[in-house]
Amino acid sequence: MLQDKDRIFTNLYGLHDWGLKGARQRGVWDGTKKLLELGRDGIVQQIKDSQLRGRGGAGFPAGLKWSFMPKENDGRPHYLVVNADESEPGSCKDREILRNDPHRLLEGCLVAGFAMGAEACYIYIRGEYVLESQRLEAAIEQANEAGLLGKDACGSGWPYHIHVHRGAGAYICGEETALLESMEGKKGQPRLKPPFPAAMGLYGCPTTVTNVETIAVSPEILRRGADWWAALGRPNNTGTKIFSISGHVETPCNVEEVMGIPMRELIEKHAGGVRGGWDNLLAVIPGGSSVPCLPRPTCGSVLMDFDSLREVKSGLGTAAVIVMDKSTDIVAAIANLSHFYMHESCGQCTPCREGTGWMWRVMERLVRGDANIEDIDALLEVTYEVEGHTICALGDAAAWPIQGLIRHFRPEVEKRILDAKKRGQVAAE
Repeated sequence: MLQDKDRIFTNLYGLHDWGLKGARQRGVWDGTKKLLELGRDGIVQQIKDSQLRGRGGAGFPAGLKWSFMPKENDGRPHYLVVNADESEPGSCKDREILRNDPHRLLEGCLVAGFAMGAEACYIYIRGEYVLESQRLEAAIEQANEAGLLGKDACGSGWPYHIHVHRGAGAYICGEETALLESMEGKKGQPRLKPPFPAAMGLYGCPTTVTNVETIAVSPEILRRGADWWAALGRPNNTGTKIFSISGHVETPCNVEEVMGIPMRELIEKHAGGVRGGWDNLLAVIPGGSSVPCLPRPTCGSVLMDFDSLREVKSGLGTAAVIVMDKSTDIVAAIANLSHFYMHESCGQCTPCREGTGWMWRVMERLVRGDANIEDIDALLEVTYEVEGHTICALGDAAAWPIQGLIRHFRPEVEKRILDAKKRGQVAAE
């Protein structure tokens, strides 16, 4: 369990002043100029040594990603783009940072941007986050007035400006290249890679796109040292993480905890336990709607980190823990997710455009039991044809929940089909 002294997001619940004065009392903007004096290579190396992995879902090593930015300037400006779109169902961690601790994010934007040689930062925020965008813009204005940003950021001689760009509510724009297309005023559709954003990103310039939480923790890592961060959690799964716990729990919440905490401990200590007790648990989606669900026996022992969840064929994703008790119609729940991914597909890739609709229609039939047993294997085969065959990961996100359902709850799906057939026979007789 995380100790209070190691907690980074000390205003996660908005109990204190979100503005500059309150942020400084919590240690934000403390010695930021000294952090910049580490130099570009020094900052990137510290982030590498900390083993920080991206908090947006993929878990890619942050320091390595930052190092992809060109060291030499070929005349094109460099950009840092912060992905605050947060459209993953179940995930609401970035919202609390934006609303209650915006200066922590802004300081991270300056430090990370300096490390990448970026002249400007754009924060792409979900359009529905109205209050959050207002707070963010107010915080930027406060930081500019205090000389923390602007022509001479923190007295470092580095000119740095941060801009807020509001999205229009498209899930696909959470994908980094679709986000860049949207920022350029085009339809939000993922780009083919290569070229990667670090070579040709926003407006054709070197760009790094990264998540709010990843950026927000970076100054504290530099202040306290990479060894401090690396000592939290497990090797290759270090540091703290904000978990969003929702569904059939007594007290749904966001909580900052150490990486690698057991799932059962996380749910019982912070969310009041499963409604009706642990034995009433049916399944948990551990990382937002796009990762496969896990049945109760697995949930009792699995650790909440990237590697542990991958070993049980799921994923940490955004750490949005969706708890489902035995009152849940698990087939209908997954069908609902299938409809969401069909609706949010941009339609650019044929496997996703055609496959998501086909998978949803079959899932609707399975909900009613209006199918044959062999249709289950046909559906599973289609998920494998969609997975890994699209430009971005939306195809994977549509396939994985269905794969998790069939992997762990196939008997329930088969029972529904057989029961429907029996009802049909009785009605015929």
